[in-house]
Amino acid sequence: MKILTVCGSGLGSSFMLEMNINSILAELGVTNVEVNHSDVSSATSDMADLFIVAKDIAESVEPLGDVLVLNSIIDMDELREKLTADLTQRAIL
Repeated sequence: MKILTVCGSGLGSSFMLEMNINSILAELGVTNVEVNHSDVSSATSDMADLFIVAKDIAESVEPLGDVLVLNSIIDMDELREKLTADLTQRAIL
């Protein structure tokens, strides 16, 4: 499975989300998920199975496919909860 974190410029918040997701995946013992980051204008539907974004750009990435929207990109509990639910639904957990 591939996850792409997306933000406006592809540098700050998407990279932070990538690191946080990798940390959560390590906690969960998940090793078969690849995580990358990108800016919203470069992201394409073939880049990932799941796109994770902040709510301010959620509408911009809807056409890409499955989107997980975060109310707060710094809330690790929200990220862990939503990511765990998605991975469970996909039978990865």
